[in-house]
Amino acid sequence: MESVLVKLAQLMGNKSSNLIDLSRDTAFLRDELCAINALLKKLDDEDELDPQVKDWSNQVRELGYDIEDCIDEFVLRIASADAKAGFAERISRFIGTLRACLETAKQIKELKTRLQEINERRKRYRFEHYSSSSIAVDPRLPALYKEAADLVGVDGPRDELIRWVMDEKRQLKGVTIVGFGGLGKTTLANEVYRGVKGQFDCHAFVSVSQRPDMTRLLNSIRLKLGQQEFSYPCEVKDLIDDVREYLQHKRYLVVIDDLWDTISCDAIKCAFPENNLRSRFIVTTRIESVARVCGTHQQCLYRLKPLSDQDSRRLLFSRTFSPNRDCTSQIKEVSAEILKKCGGLPLAIITVARLLASRPTIKKEDWEKIQNSLCSEFGTHPTMAGMRLILSLSYRNLPHHLKTCFLCLGTYPEDHIIQRSDLVRQWVAEGLVNDSSRQDSENLANSYFDELVNRSMIQPEEVDCNGEVLSCRVHDMMLDLILSKCTEDNFITVVYNSSGMKELHNSKPRRLSLNLNGAEGVTISTVQAIGRQSQIRSLALFGDPTCMPACAHLLPQSKFLRVLVLQLRQFNGKHGQQKEGINLTDISQLVLLRLLKVEASSSRVKLPMRIQGLRHLETLEMCCGFVGGIPTDVFHLPGLLHLDIRSTPGGFPDGISNAKSLLTLKYFGLTENSLENIHGLGELTSLRYLKICCFPKFLLDTARGRSSMDALRSSLGKLGSRNLRYLSVVRYPEICADMLSSLAPPPRCLEKLDLLAWYFSRVPRWLAELHDLCSLDICVREVVQEDVGILGELRSLMHLQFQIQQVPKEKITIRGGKGFLFPALVNLQFWCQRRMSLQLLVFEAGAMPNLRRLGLETSVALLKWEGCGLVGIEHLLSLKEICVSMWHGQCTESEIIAAECALRNVTRAHSNHPTIKIDKK
Repeated sequence: MESVLVKLAQLMGNKSSNLIDLSRDTAFLRDELCAINALLKKLDDEDELDPQVKDWSNQVRELGYDIEDCIDEFVLRIASADAKAGFAERISRFIGTLRACLETAKQIKELKTRLQEINERRKRYRFEHYSSSSIAVDPRLPALYKEAADLVGVDGPRDELIRWVMDEKRQLKGVTIVGFGGLGKTTLANEVYRGVKGQFDCHAFVSVSQRPDMTRLLNSIRLKLGQQEFSYPCEVKDLIDDVREYLQHKRYLVVIDDLWDTISCDAIKCAFPENNLRSRFIVTTRIESVARVCGTHQQCLYRLKPLSDQDSRRLLFSRTFSPNRDCTSQIKEVSAEILKKCGGLPLAIITVARLLASRPTIKKEDWEKIQNSLCSEFGTHPTMAGMRLILSLSYRNLPHHLKTCFLCLGTYPEDHIIQRSDLVRQWVAEGLVNDSSRQDSENLANSYFDELVNRSMIQPEEVDCNGEVLSCRVHDMMLDLILSKCTEDNFITVVYNSSGMKELHNSKPRRLSLNLNGAEGVTISTVQAIGRQSQIRSLALFGDPTCMPACAHLLPQSKFLRVLVLQLRQFNGKHGQQKEGINLTDISQLVLLRLLKVEASSSRVKLPMRIQGLRHLETLEMCCGFVGGIPTDVFHLPGLLHLDIRSTPGGFPDGISNAKSLLTLKYFGLTENSLENIHGLGELTSLRYLKICCFPKFLLDTARGRSSMDALRSSLGKLGSRNLRYLSVVRYPEICADMLSSLAPPPRCLEKLDLLAWYFSRVPRWLAELHDLCSLDICVREVVQEDVGILGELRSLMHLQFQIQQVPKEKITIRGGKGFLFPALVNLQFWCQRRMSLQLLVFEAGAMPNLRRLGLETSVALLKWEGCGLVGIEHLLSLKEICVSMWHGQCTESEIIAAECALRNVTRAHSNHPTIKIDKK
């Protein structure tokens, strides 16, 4: 609704709309929708809505879509004409604009009438007075009463937390248990509480609602601690003061279960005095930021993880089978699929077990029905209501803008790894993130992604050296919740096969996801139902390339399409269309298109020769081969922000310097591109992310190679004072890049630099000027102590992969003490292509105070003759993990075992007992 209101305001200010009077009806729509939007937000906060209210809100939502489509179509029809057009063409244009205004005015009046009817219906039936009269039982309640004998997988975490709570330190300490809904945080906290509460003078266990009443919450804490109830109303401050005074000379234990926000956390913490009596408090939460705020300097942050496969099986079978019941091997096979769906979530496993245990007999068919219901109709069985309620708590607690973004995850298939950049760009393209500029919108969208991670709504998959989550997954149970909400709100329609596509004629989908992996019978006739529905604004296809010719048939009709994602898996079938390629020449008609992403590694794609008409296109990402090459006018797209094309045999067309708005340019080939384009890189004033690729045929001893490197050096010098944050070179041609050893000025804003594809004779001196650099991957021929000093002075550097081609002639010392090196480094990978002795690397006392992960390379022979080495490793006080690549050559098995033992002995002697991973080569 927010984007509709913005477009209505723009329509009122449009000069063309003044040709006839649109302002009155448009103002009416704007004012009414503002009020309705506020009411919809209020309704969205309700736990349960009356069916009539749901129906009304769905009608309003559909009307909002239709209004936005009407405005978009009007804007497209009155797009400004060419200033060089002749008189006759301008007259024709004016007549067309007038016709568009008249038709739009008629549509606006019809939409106004619809809105009036919808509002009259609401007033007539007094919907706002209709709400669910039933009071829902807190779904967390059963976890407080589970018997310890019934719990599986809780013993280890419980015992660990009990030891932490019961240690001898006298200061006030807090334990925070964090994890997403259904993992068993309440159960674990209650087990710890029941195990130790008798050893405290007073204790309390309280659960917090999503919108807590602080007065009631503090009163609850008071009563459970044993205080008398007040006979008069009190302010929050008075209650906090009273609790503090009561606890001042007592050893207390307080558990705050399911805390949702930092403001409540800060207020509650004020009630806990520091009395040096070994008092403790425990907090459970789903939100990472709340977990961090809840702690003191004596905090223990415990991240609860899903159950292991073994514990999941134990829990399922212990809850399903009585001691005198057994299961067959077939049941065990089906159970493996059920447990995969549950993903280690105790709540899901217990709920499914309750269903299975209710069956009078053990039949494979019953288990298969449960398996199928988990894959398609999550939450429809009455006994699954508790599981769905708990997961829904997290969803209902999201701010309104995050709910919409969260539902977009329903686009992707089960177990799909979702890239952060894909989600962020999709949200912006869909108009779900509104800010003053496109770049600001992406920054805001990135903060939305971080917040979903923070709230445990999505599970991090790949995390970089700075802790930034680069990709994520959605838990299967959470995905089912998303899909049920998408169906309820007509947000995304997901189709899995040809029969599902035929059923689309009964609906009016706005966003369509075709998850056709393994689907058969998808032909042009089956997609005709989609082709008739021009209101689709987002289309994603996941399947093999044989589905694509049929699905491409609907593109010309989808005039409101903003997002088109085609992820076509590897396909080895023998079909004629594979030779012809996937024809996407019709995308030039999708004028509103903002994002086009195609992944089809086994197919070739044909794009139109010119796409300049796609003036709204922001993201063009292609991982495929091409038929006919890249559109010649790609750099004349006024809105293009991200260009990511993996295969460019002929290079990009000339004119890259025109792409002033470009933020991302990936896979720019030095071999294929003209010198004009290489020089043109320096004109991209907004560029933040540049990935260069080259091939072995790119040699610096050729005139072409030297000219290209000169041009690149010139462009990087121009970008040095601009916005470039990430520079990477991919492919491994094994060439020396000493021509880049001097850059004036260097790209000082760089945060990540990956130059492993090339090597330098020595560490370039200009690296010392990159004060914001936090990640560096570099290869040099040889290294001396001075080079280490240059890298060690990079105060922001957190990740360093340092490869050397020759064994150092002297020991390399990592200095500690005053003026120590690498103050922020967390991850160090130090490789030598000729396998150097580990004794050549020395760590002084106080060196690398934050280093957690150390990667090294050596050989069995060196370990045999020189010992383990790793001089001063005991000085790395934060070390948690050591990874060693060990070359064994012709060594015997006993020599390899002895070398492994020597390495493991080093970790045992270290105060942190870091884990060690040995990769034998």
